[in-house]
Amino acid sequence: MNESKATVGSCAMAVMGKASFPGRAKTRLIPEIGAENAARLNTAFLQDITTNLLQASVEAPISAYVAYGPAGAEQFFRDQVSSQVHLVECSLPDFGECLFRAITTMLDRGHFAACVVNADSPTLPTGYLVEAARHLALPGDRAVLGPSTDGGYYFLGIKAPHRRLFEEIAWSTPSVAAQTRLRATELGLELVSLESWYDVDDGLSLRQLLTELAQPAPRPIDGAVRYAAPHTRAALNAMREQPGCAIA
Repeated sequence: MNESKATVGSCAMAVMGKASFPGRAKTRLIPEIGAENAARLNTAFLQDITTNLLQASVEAPISAYVAYGPAGAEQFFRDQVSSQVHLVECSLPDFGECLFRAITTMLDRGHFAACVVNADSPTLPTGYLVEAARHLALPGDRAVLGPSTDGGYYFLGIKAPHRRLFEEIAWSTPSVAAQTRLRATELGLELVSLESWYDVDDGLSLRQLLTELAQPAPRPIDGAVRYAAPHTRAALNAMREQPGCAIA
């Protein structure tokens, strides 16, 4: 895809995606559903989240990306996500540096803002993405944070390359969002908060997802319509057909 088509007047949003290699993707779900199924669910999440970004782009000037790893996995993503989604390789040992590389790469391409989105929230309301893009389109420097219910964040968008937002953060702990807010305060940066949402990364949150998807269609919850996540729904239904599957 021609990257230049996505640069003018748009807000870039990149899903932080990991290729679906069994045993290396969604590892905390392996005790629940096994390595092969965890990898399949990882692929379904990526497909739903990127499609959600493309749906949001109908309502706001959004360009969809995947910032992927490991290095050399580009073909996996070309095969699994829409050709409308741009790809950026971001494979670094420090997660904060991965996030910052994704941000700076998108800003360098001329987007008015750059955002990172987690790959664990397949039912995230599309409206939250649209709201974030609209906040970032307003004049003045600011950040937009989407906090996760586990203390992390599912979304962070900025308009300038503020490296400090990604430094001295205890990644994969319940203090990530709080530490990010402190970094924004240190910078004197306005921080807009979205509604919180949940990550699907362990057995408890997987059961929350199953309960949510048991609803026949998306329904308004606290003013937000949850994304239908058809790829995730199909993957879970296929798992139910497997002998001995523990998914109810």
